[in-house]
Amino acid sequence: MRSVFILVLVAGVGLAGFAVYMAKGVFGDYEARIAAEIAARGKVVPTVDVYVVNEPIRYGQQITEGNIRKVAWPQSAIPEGTFTELEMLFPEGEKQFRTALRTMEKDEAVLAVKVTEPGQDAGVASRLSDGMRALAINVDVTSGVSGFLAPGDRVDVYWTGRLEQGGDRRDVTKLIQTNVHIIAIDQRADLDRTGPSVARTITIEGTPDEVARLNLAQLSGRLTLALVGHGDTTVSEPIEINQDMLLGIERRVVEVEEAPEVCTVTTNKGGERVVTQIPCPTN
Repeated sequence: MRSVFILVLVAGVGLAGFAVYMAKGVFGDYEARIAAEIAARGKVVPTVDVYVVNEPIRYGQQITEGNIRKVAWPQSAIPEGTFTELEMLFPEGEKQFRTALRTMEKDEAVLAVKVTEPGQDAGVASRLSDGMRALAINVDVTSGVSGFLAPGDRVDVYWTGRLEQGGDRRDVTKLIQTNVHIIAIDQRADLDRTGPSVARTITIEGTPDEVARLNLAQLSGRLTLALVGHGDTTVSEPIEINQDMLLGIERRVVEVEEAPEVCTVTTNKGGERVVTQIPCPTN
């Protein structure tokens, strides 16, 4: 009897120990899950709803409510110029479409710089800033940087012609305009244009005063364009080069001394003309 009691006691202690072990494991797993959930909550990124295109969009294609959708975007990584409200993208009272100025891939955010104003097409007028005007400049393979210009590029404009300097007509090249914005090449304003092509005209954007200056320069001489690098913020200094400066020729000015003034009087003596020097009258 006593041995049975001892066996029951040992079995009871064993079961109790096993129960404690199991309970400890369960509580450990529960605590681990709670810790993981807390850590996961700490990694949750705040988001903002923005509009993206739901299909590939090409230059000149209209963007309507049918080819956009709203997605959650990390708040700390929202690109500048995104649309977070449908009313921002398609304002009430305006035509309910915009036109793509650049290619957009599926699920890419709709950005203000890649679309026109509501209801506009992708023509040159949609690319002009307020108060700016468009002017076409004739170019060739040489003056147009071998066809490597593209809409959106910026160029410096040089004028070459003949000027009257000190009684001489000399060829002069002068920088007349810096950082001119190109908005179209020939009849194309596509910002995704790739590959060189020899253009006949480029269309630039400028103030009315700049347009007048460039137009006169185009009529009075030859214009040459120099491409400005993307991200280049330097401002070119005034430049003017003539042939003497180019070849290192120094011109000397020879001063000619003026001969003293001589006053004379002529008389006839017996049919003979006699010239006599007299003092010059003073003023």
